[in-house]
Amino acid sequence: MLREGITEMVANQIWYHIKEGFRSIFTHGLMSFASVCMIVACLLIMGSFSLVAVNINHMLSDLEDENEFLAYVDDSYTEEEARSLQTRLESIPNVSAVTFISREEALQNFRNEQSNAALFQDLDPSTLRDRYSIHVEEIEGLSDAAAQVEQVEGIAEVRASLEIADGFVMLRNVASAIAIILVVMLVVISIFIIANTIKLATFTRREEIAIMKMCGATNWFIRWPFLVEGVLLGLFGGVLAYLAQWGIYGLIGKAMQESGILSIITMIPYANMASTVLLVFLAVSFVIGAGGSALAIRKFLKV
Repeated sequence: MLREGITEMVANQIWYHIKEGFRSIFTHGLMSFASVCMIVACLLIMGSFSLVAVNINHMLSDLEDENEFLAYVDDSYTEEEARSLQTRLESIPNVSAVTFISREEALQNFRNEQSNAALFQDLDPSTLRDRYSIHVEEIEGLSDAAAQVEQVEGIAEVRASLEIADGFVMLRNVASAIAIILVVMLVVISIFIIANTIKLATFTRREEIAIMKMCGATNWFIRWPFLVEGVLLGLFGGVLAYLAQWGIYGLIGKAMQESGILSIITMIPYANMASTVLLVFLAVSFVIGAGGSALAIRKFLKV
């Protein structure tokens, strides 16, 4: 009986907190609406920049998959001696794949790239050098890998697009940094907005809160309805922002596809990120709602 009584009391308290939270939302309908709109706007800005950073990172990853440089073998080495260098090259850190290209293969590749291959039919393969196509795992380590390959005895020259690689790395770092800064700023702004909304609700009920305190109500008993209100506002804004983000992303993708830009720039389908975006939006909106409520109610509990 005692356990059932305690369970019923807890259930009644939970229902009271939820009911009061909902009531406060509708009591201050205009401020609640403004809070949800601001949360949606902040999440959309945050989400848009984050999705841009994700897509840039995806494109850079694709470029990394194709990232390679050439290492030319000394002219004095026979093909057998040139092939013997492969094991040493494969042992260099950050090198993921090493492919040997003989003089004959290099000449054939050269002919295939020319619009008029017949002009080069009599070209002697000995005019070219044996070489290695070397693929690296991390584009950030391209410079170090190229320098170590150049130190291998038998390698005469290394050709690597170090400036392009450095540019890719800088672009990714800048995009990620901007996304992180915007996320932090917008979360702080949203928490401030929610806090002001909850403050208005607590200000109009400050005398009620004081009476409840004097009657022995705990801080948490008073705090919970306001936390519920803040969390509900945050989650509702998060869901609306998620749906709006989906629509905006789809419209941008459709516009890029019709303009032909997608042949150059690849966009990750939103469906591939939908669950992650939803979880992030709900988590951020929950933190915004709960954080704003906690900040707002703290002052009025000091009675």
